[in-house]
Amino acid sequence: MEFSTVCFFGHSEVIHNIRPKLTEIIENLITEEKLTEFYVGNQRQFDSMVYSVLKELKTKHPQIRYTVVLAYMPDEHIKEVYGEDTLYPEGLEIVPKKFAINKRNEWMILNSDISVCYVYKTMGGAAKFKGKAEKKGLRIISL
Repeated sequence: MEFSTVCFFGHSEVIHNIRPKLTEIIENLITEEKLTEFYVGNQRQFDSMVYSVLKELKTKHPQIRYTVVLAYMPDEHIKEVYGEDTLYPEGLEIVPKKFAINKRNEWMILNSDISVCYVYKTMGGAAKFKGKAEKKGLRIISL
């Protein structure tokens, strides 16, 4: 099996009970597909839920590695919350703040093979980046 990395895109507000399905999808990627590398953002409810599920699954599957990919330069609060499980992509420090999340998401697409997406609206960043991931040829798993 070739090496694959999974990233996540979803609307910031979670309006459905997706945690059980999200857990099932990630667990399947780990156990059935033997995937171990996961990238997640740190904006709002969806990212927080993904992070929580990955952290929980790591106790069962210590071989996995999840990395919180930051859009902004880390501060002490970020270090307290995520510890060393973060990555700040090179070059992001010169991106204007209002474009930082978009650039971070583009970095995740470029460095991933699969994207798990929670998209229930046609507008917004989640829909935009799901589309970009599809165009790049990532395998999309929809919640």
